[in-house]
Amino acid sequence: MADRLPLRHPIAGAVAALLLLMTVAACLPVSRGSTGPAAVGSEAAASPTVTPIPAPSGPTPSPSFVRPTPTPAPTFLVVTVKAGESLNTIAHHYGTTARSIAFWNRTTYPSLDPESPKYRPSLLQVGWTLLVIPNVIFDEESLPEPS
Repeated sequence: MADRLPLRHPIAGAVAALLLLMTVAACLPVSRGSTGPAAVGSEAAASPTVTPIPAPSGPTPSPSFVRPTPTPAPTFLVVTVKAGESLNTIAHHYGTTARSIAFWNRTTYPSLDPESPKYRPSLLQVGWTLLVIPNVIFDEESLPEPS
């Protein structure tokens, strides 16, 4: 007992005990909703639960390069020749020329080939199916030179 120092003042002992209790109490978990002994077992005084927002897991995706979609080539419409129609009336209806319709269809109907000696644009028969590109005029200069 000789190694214990006697407290010289009774208040100093009380202050030391209070500091020890405060240190221990700071280490204990605290219920945020309780305000005293009455709220310890009370279900009504329970604090609302906070749901954390989950953070995205994994690496953040990097943007990828997307190639532009090519502009489609003009699409042919299939036009069936009716009674009383001519290349000119069909061409006028679709915003093109009779000669353009003749060039687009010259392989199917040889009488429509403007470069052929048998060219007869007035010879259309009911039921022929002609390929037409609306609002496009065929450029005859783009044809390759005959060999």
